[in-house]
Amino acid sequence: MAVNIDEDTEFNDALRKHGIIPAREPTPPSPSPPPSPTFSDLLNDFTPSELREISEDAPDDETERMIATYRRQRIADEKTLDKRSRFGRVYPIGRDDYTREVTEASKIDEEGDEKEEGTAVICFLYKDGIPRSDRAFQHVKTLAARYPRSKFVSIVGDKCIPNLPDSRIPMFIVYKKGDIRNQVVAWGADRERRIEELEALLIVTGALHPPERRAPEDRQKESSSDEEDLDSSSHVRSTATSTNGRKKKNVRGKDNDSDSEFDFDL
Repeated sequence: MAVNIDEDTEFNDALRKHGIIPAREPTPPSPSPPPSPTFSDLLNDFTPSELREISEDAPDDETERMIATYRRQRIADEKTLDKRSRFGRVYPIGRDDYTREVTEASKIDEEGDEKEEGTAVICFLYKDGIPRSDRAFQHVKTLAARYPRSKFVSIVGDKCIPNLPDSRIPMFIVYKKGDIRNQVVAWGADRERRIEELEALLIVTGALHPPERRAPEDRQKESSSDEEDLDSSSHVRSTATSTNGRKKKNVRGKDNDSDSEFDFDL
């Protein structure tokens, strides 16, 4: 009779005691139950208007006060996020705009940024008719709407860098605080690239801020009769201004016919 060594029987226990069959493997412990959600976790998926309705139906005054406090903090947080969401689309620029719209714009701090980290500006160099460039442009438009705290600008490659060969298109140049933080040349030349790859690359380089709570395009407009309701007009173009901050110089090129300057390390 064949012996099933995995059975939990007195006979098998005797065989194990004498070393005839191996000892049973210990039973893995049961996974710990997930932690109970916090009060904030329970309220996190509600809009401020919904939170106001919930507070009105609270079972007691203490719960009503807690919901009201959480709602006020949510409104304050989302107002701050709205103020920081200054862009939301791709801005076409010309060669003469480069210094103002890219280098200088990257020095502008977000409202309330105590660390003074500046603005991430992603400059996309492209050329129509090149399949990988056309695909990348679609990714750029999607990411610009998804990450409105970062400024995306586009410029035809050889209008930005004279005689730029098509083999280096598309190109991404990431600026922050007036400095080049990263450069990517010929994106997608080796194989077709997915938007998730570009998104991950830009997040790692600090060019994109991971979404905070809800994307601006998904936010619900609150009632205008409530003075605490959110102002949803967040996607407006930022006017880049010049500052006197010092620029780190890499390789500078200057067009003889203009005053535009470029910082590249090609």
